[in-house]
Amino acid sequence: MIRVLLADDQLLVRAGFRALLDAQPDIEVAGEAADGEEAVRLVSELRPDVVLMDIRMPTLDGLAATRRITGDKRLGEVKVVMLTTFELDEYVFEAIRSGASGFLVKDTEPQELLRAVRAVVQGDALLSPGVTRRLIAEFAARSKVPTDAEVLGELTEREREVMALVGIGLSNEEIACRLVVSPLTAKTHVSRTMVKLGARDRAQLVVLAYESGLVRPGWLG
Repeated sequence: MIRVLLADDQLLVRAGFRALLDAQPDIEVAGEAADGEEAVRLVSELRPDVVLMDIRMPTLDGLAATRRITGDKRLGEVKVVMLTTFELDEYVFEAIRSGASGFLVKDTEPQELLRAVRAVVQGDALLSPGVTRRLIAEFAARSKVPTDAEVLGELTEREREVMALVGIGLSNEEIACRLVVSPLTAKTHVSRTMVKLGARDRAQLVVLAYESGLVRPGWLG
């Protein structure tokens, strides 16, 4: 059973999400929070698998709350999906750097929301359809001068290659086609790379790909 915490200051939004999620045989809503402070407290108490976190909330916003959650080693298994009204909300960029596993626009289709919850539990990054490459491009435009590449020292050549392809926004299936391997093999390489680098998910691999200099702005062909 996948346990979800809802964090949104709008009661009607939480009620809608709860009705959808609780109707699924493999998902249950573990709790609800109306602001970021309450969200952080409930995550510590309830240890949900996934937090659906609104970006704009009173007391403590979703971005600050996400940093607290992802920065707590005791909560390493908790995945945060940011909820936003706009696809290119300026805070989404910082949310990914802060450890969020992805984001969704609030008017996303119900089936996409359900897919998101199930995907992040499996370690996949989740971004609304059609915005993956734009978000990466935004990250590339703002990224700092690459840091020392020693962080990549433990990776094999194939794992570096796979990480670079993740960094430009390719899915496991697209990576498999590019490298002429099976999707399962591609997924295995991605998983091993995440373990070696201590990345929470694919979103963090994208961040590391740019910050290590493995991927550079302009590689988004």
